[in-house]
Amino acid sequence: MTVIGIIGAGEVGSQVARAAIVNGYDVVIANSRGPETLNDLIDELGPSAHAATAAGAAAAGEFVVVAVPLKVINDMPVQQLAGKIVLDTNNYMIWRDGHIPAIDSGEKTVHELRQEHLPQSKVVKAFTHIQAPRITTAGRVAGTPGRLALSASSNFPEAVELATRLYDQFGFDTVDNSPLSDSWRSGPGQPAWNAHEHQTRAELIANLTRARRTA
Repeated sequence: MTVIGIIGAGEVGSQVARAAIVNGYDVVIANSRGPETLNDLIDELGPSAHAATAAGAAAAGEFVVVAVPLKVINDMPVQQLAGKIVLDTNNYMIWRDGHIPAIDSGEKTVHELRQEHLPQSKVVKAFTHIQAPRITTAGRVAGTPGRLALSASSNFPEAVELATRLYDQFGFDTVDNSPLSDSWRSGPGQPAWNAHEHQTRAELIANLTRARRTA
């Protein structure tokens, strides 16, 4: 059984865990407060879920979902994530994260910085322009008219391939918006972000093309 490590047990992390378990995965999930604070969530998720520290979740996962904001000073378990594909669900929110000059200037995207923080991992931006509750409710069988599409951005094709497989299992089409330097195209305020509720693959491709830098 494939194990997914999940760092972050908030709305996105817990919804990814629910969708993963429905699709036959085991999950090891962590938050910032300690495994003992996740008892209620683990009870809800059932026997396919286990709580751990961030390092424990990173070590246990065959691949890992990071569902926490990027910090300027890296707080990720770099060693345990080495050699693994990391799905980064983070968005840069100034009101929450404060200003990060490299992002504000357009020099780097938030996901390029995550990749720099995890130099031995393969980071892919995923699940960033969908509301968390819809991860478990909006999915449809492949080929369904109007099937929602999500973007994936990475410097590593194999990371996009993994995100594509996971999206498909969860019920979504994929648009490859690589490399990470282009990941801003689906960020907050861009057309792809604004159309997140109803966006087919063709519409997402068009919206990514329409994106414009604000920095």
